[in-house]
Amino acid sequence: MFMKGFTYGWDGRRGMYKTEEAFISMKRLAAMGGDWVALAFGVAQETFSSTHFGFDYRYTVTDREICLAVERMKSLGLKVCLKPVVNCADGVWRARISFPETEFAPVGDNRRGSYWEQWFSCYNAFICHYAEIAEDMGCEMLCIGCEMLGTEHKEQYWRRLIDDVKKIYHGKLIYNTNHGAEENVKWFDALDYIGTSAYYTVGKEGNTAEDMQRGWEKVKPRLKAVSEKFGNKKIVFMEIGCRSAEGCASMPWDFLHRDLPFDEDEQDKFYSSALEAFKDETWFGGFFWWDWPTRLYDINEAGNQRGFAIYGKKAEKTLTDWYTNKLK
Repeated sequence: MFMKGFTYGWDGRRGMYKTEEAFISMKRLAAMGGDWVALAFGVAQETFSSTHFGFDYRYTVTDREICLAVERMKSLGLKVCLKPVVNCADGVWRARISFPETEFAPVGDNRRGSYWEQWFSCYNAFICHYAEIAEDMGCEMLCIGCEMLGTEHKEQYWRRLIDDVKKIYHGKLIYNTNHGAEENVKWFDALDYIGTSAYYTVGKEGNTAEDMQRGWEKVKPRLKAVSEKFGNKKIVFMEIGCRSAEGCASMPWDFLHRDLPFDEDEQDKFYSSALEAFKDETWFGGFFWWDWPTRLYDINEAGNQRGFAIYGKKAEKTLTDWYTNKLK
């Protein structure tokens, strides 16, 4: 199975998923010819070292909204990967979430425990909550984490979480590590797919699509080896993309440099190169491009949009051609 996917919903806040604008956006997404969507949404812990987090009534999308979004996506013929994500409200990248190995005793409390036990207890409950929704709504896949590099070495906790999720949810499971870290996750064997954020530096300003494709050729042997290490499990790019701004093919993860000039050609070449590079690899499972907005901007403003979105840009036409005509 090759997943022709895109990520949707990351910009969503409480109330947005149920709007007519959100449904219009989904329809345009489905019109590109893909067959999968990753419904991505987040909650935030206060800092990178907070051991507890939860629902924020000001921002977090509600369970009812998530169910409605899944229903709408399925009505459009899309398979759904539910992707709940933990962020840090202090702006620190979630990959830095980490704790000391020592035990702690809260002031005035006789209980003792480890920071890791406290955090994973909360995280386990978080993922299992959305596993119930994924099961009830018939979601075809559940992503149990995204770029949690600072936690990935805690193998016993992740395996316990996976065991708990499997008691609730019976679809496919995937975890989304980060590019370059695929070899570090020892527990991929417990999942159905190996996921990664494929923000690999494959090009630079002025490169052709062919130049970028040669960059992907340097990446492929490592990824193939990871697939083989885990019994030929397929690698899925749970995130991939770059902004429509000059120089972003050399730093496709970038979202900070807002002063870069608009360049839809470089974004389009990045898309074309990746699609061409991986189309025939039997160990490769597909793409979930980052990301499609919940509320579309005016298409006449596409030339002023230097973000990851491809709506109204050359990359939208390119991906539509690939998803509709070239990838079967």
